[in-house]
Amino acid sequence: MSKMAATAPASYSSISKPSPCPSSRKLASNISRFTLPFSHTPQRPSLHSTLPVSCSLSQPTPKSCSAVPTVAVAADTTSTVSEPETFISRYAPDEPRKGADVLVEALERQGVTNVFAYPGGASLEIHQALTRSNIIRNILPRHEQGGVFAAEGYARSSGVPGVCIATSGPGATNLVSGLADALLDSVPIVAITGQVPRRMIGTDAFQETPIVEVTRSITKHNYLVLNVEDIPRIVSEAFFLASSGRPGPVLIDIPKDIQQQLVVPNWDQPIKLSGYMARLPKLPNESHLEQIVRLISESKRPVLYVGGGCMKSSEELRRFVELTGIPVASTLMGLGIYPSSDELSLKMLGMHGTVYANYSVDKSDLLLAFGVRFDDRVTGKLEAFASRAKIVHIDIDSAEIGKNKQPHVSICGDIKPALEGMNRILEERESKLKLDFSAWREELREQKLKYPLTYKTFGEAIPPQYAIQVLDELTDSNAIISTGVGQHQMWAAQFFNYKRPYQWLTSGGLGAMGFGLPAAIGAAVANPDAIVVDIDGDGSFLMNVQELATARVENLPVKILLLNNQHLGMVVQWEDRFYKANRAHTYLGNPSNESEIYPDMLKFAEGCGVSAARVTKKEDLRAAIQKMLDTPGPYLLDVIVPHQEHVLPMIPSGGAFKDVITEGDGRSSY
Repeated sequence: MSKMAATAPASYSSISKPSPCPSSRKLASNISRFTLPFSHTPQRPSLHSTLPVSCSLSQPTPKSCSAVPTVAVAADTTSTVSEPETFISRYAPDEPRKGADVLVEALERQGVTNVFAYPGGASLEIHQALTRSNIIRNILPRHEQGGVFAAEGYARSSGVPGVCIATSGPGATNLVSGLADALLDSVPIVAITGQVPRRMIGTDAFQETPIVEVTRSITKHNYLVLNVEDIPRIVSEAFFLASSGRPGPVLIDIPKDIQQQLVVPNWDQPIKLSGYMARLPKLPNESHLEQIVRLISESKRPVLYVGGGCMKSSEELRRFVELTGIPVASTLMGLGIYPSSDELSLKMLGMHGTVYANYSVDKSDLLLAFGVRFDDRVTGKLEAFASRAKIVHIDIDSAEIGKNKQPHVSICGDIKPALEGMNRILEERESKLKLDFSAWREELREQKLKYPLTYKTFGEAIPPQYAIQVLDELTDSNAIISTGVGQHQMWAAQFFNYKRPYQWLTSGGLGAMGFGLPAAIGAAVANPDAIVVDIDGDGSFLMNVQELATARVENLPVKILLLNNQHLGMVVQWEDRFYKANRAHTYLGNPSNESEIYPDMLKFAEGCGVSAARVTKKEDLRAAIQKMLDTPGPYLLDVIVPHQEHVLPMIPSGGAFKDVITEGDGRSSY
């Protein structure tokens, strides 16, 4: 059923105040005049969260037009940055066109080739304009939440902003979970919503919601467009904000009458973000980098604590590890930045991290925290976390420095130039420093041997961890993996060996169930030649099961490895451990017939024309996964697993390393 109409508030405030920020292609050539500490190419998401920032109302601007597009950035003075290539418009320079067509061309000028858009009354003009574009392809989701999660999957797997479009009212509010998720995990997306005509804003019109107000605290910045002539500037600013500094979601709300209004666009408008530009971190101070190198040389048990903020600095980080020999522990969002299978990798730390990663932090005398935010799922009890260590914290967001844990040395800036600077110092002083942490590495190697990641067997039943190990082997650790949220997510983090950045897509900070399938769809669009697998649980999968239709219609080769235990597994684990196994609405099957698999996932797949199979025995699993990988197009493999299995190790919420649990499952009493 189409959604007819739009949304907006009567009281949108007019404060424009974004957070740290470069854009897509537009800032390429003369950017050096700003000497900004970030990359000139489309910036990859730094997958760790952003600060909420207020909205902007667009203001009337003088009318002018140009056939040759340029972008200007208003810093302390307005400077113009020319595009490296001339964009060829399908309109004559002085030809009026609808605001919706200006919007679509503005997206094209940002290099957008794919959007995830679901139509409705207030966005109908935008969709009509999309049909006139021969550059942009719309991948039609079956729910707006599927669209925003797909845009996230696109961004997380490619490093460039994902774009989603929804209508007003319920269409816009269906984007809320995805925007919050992108904010917490620092994912660059641009969300565009239709809105009721300006004259109807604040009248409780049909399908009117004040989406700028609704999303104020869960976006990096947002706009309500009140002047059609502002569209080129606002779109440029939105992409700039979304992908620069600490990336995040930006929302543009466009009333329907603005979309319909005729205008000759001015593509030369400056970006008006002087305050934002002024707050961008500068290049790191050389003396601070030398101080960090000195601390490394004085330490005996250093460890790297690496998060999503290092996503675009993987090569520099690998070189840093090569020069120092310091072992690496990754956060959930940092998986793949350093190869999981490397001998210096300690894999994931935190609540469900490896014993040896958490041991390394507990025993370390120097914690190098790069691109992280000391999240509660990592630290547990803050006072006990790295209590013996001096802490060095480098992050692009000044709000994160000292927010949860006070560092001894801190740098607010991009981790990439900081690592480059430290690597240069280390290379220059290599013979003098003579770093040797071999005794520390041997101590950690013994911990690896003593406490490896293991799992129990349940007769002929399939251990879920084994299914992930087999997938890892059969794809040679090369697949792009997305997940829902719960036990399967933690097992996918533990038992798949990630080789590179942008390979692991998961909802970390928000923990949004239903993320896996649409995110895999977005990743498949961004990476058409890659193997993309959604490792999902039955609870999470059901939340966006309708996106099977999108995968089929678009013929996207998304593979779904569904670990089906008929329960909300992670909640069941907590019930087992802390609530005497009392089941409180965590069984997802049919209580009147617990012996049958319910619902029948294969029927969902069949209804959408998606190939599917079910496997129940361990001996049949490898062949079933191989068939899934070999079958063209989308495929669902329903893997029936025991619900008694627990994710281990586990440090209880608010606990410390000394509280780590390494034994037991749902067959025991606690």
